[in-house]
Amino acid sequence: MILQDEAATTTLGSQIADVLRAGDKVALSGTLGAGKTTLARGILRGLGFTQDVPSPTFAIVQHYEQPEVRLPLAHVDFYRIEEPDEIQELGLDDILIDGAMVAEWPDRIPDSFWRDALQISLDIESDNIRRLTWVAGPAWKDRWPIT
Repeated sequence: MILQDEAATTTLGSQIADVLRAGDKVALSGTLGAGKTTLARGILRGLGFTQDVPSPTFAIVQHYEQPEVRLPLAHVDFYRIEEPDEIQELGLDDILIDGAMVAEWPDRIPDSFWRDALQISLDIESDNIRRLTWVAGPAWKDRWPIT
């Protein structure tokens, strides 16, 4: 899939939000500047969040709760995770009980964690254009790809 500009990336995020449900994981991969946070912002906009959406690089986890969003969401950035033991402290399983997760830099987490996830990779084609590829886990059957 080709995303022509930042607006297209945000729109796709909103479309993902339309089909997002509790227990879902969305893993966003790509180099710095590829559009991971832009896509996450689009998802949050689609869930009804109207305020600024900061990158969670330093906080690691940004929580978004009802009523600001229709579905609780954790925006997670694993970039600064260095040891697997640090992951347990984040309480990721609790997040997924009644909410969803959008994660940047998912390669810091074992592959088994992403088995049912929607795994999206963004590659920079040019200044504004991004190429999106994906692997949709079984939990996304009949919901992805977005048409």
